[in-house]
Amino acid sequence: MSPFAVAVLAISMSVDAFAVSVGRGAAIGRPRLGETLRTGIVFGVVETITPLVGWTAGVAASSFVQAVDHWIAFALLAAVGLHTFLNALGDKKTVAPEKGRSLTVLLATAIGTSLDAMAVGVSLAFLDVNIAVIAIAIGVATFCMSSGGMLLGRLIGRHFGKVAEALAGIALVLLGVSVLVEHLTA
Repeated sequence: MSPFAVAVLAISMSVDAFAVSVGRGAAIGRPRLGETLRTGIVFGVVETITPLVGWTAGVAASSFVQAVDHWIAFALLAAVGLHTFLNALGDKKTVAPEKGRSLTVLLATAIGTSLDAMAVGVSLAFLDVNIAVIAIAIGVATFCMSSGGMLLGRLIGRHFGKVAEALAGIALVLLGVSVLVEHLTA
């Protein structure tokens, strides 16, 4: 996978966390630096771990599905991308400031937004990629975007987060299509 594709994947996987962080920042109003960094760290660590978990499950199953692995990678990436895009079109409620600050709520939110990264990890098991580099790239991108999203939340509101999430969904679908095209034309 090219460095550009890794960057697109990392940014696409972190946009959910960015959108949630923008909402959290908007709900809290004036997030403190410590709270902003805590949000970035929790989201980043969870987003680093989940593709590794998915990749491990995919590697375990890869010998059974080798003939159709490119179709599985395409289907998972396209499904996650479509889900991300449709989520952007929906109306998400912002977490109330007093409820959004607990570590339990933050961790549950991070896990919820990282399930797509787990599915992408499964699809990556069928490709010749360095999963450690990709997982770290996803984690770093998520940390940066979540922290930035918290700080930008009160300035830009939730609308921009939805636009970014929609674009990430489209990017994932296109990445799935490129995997399929690359395999079918090779």
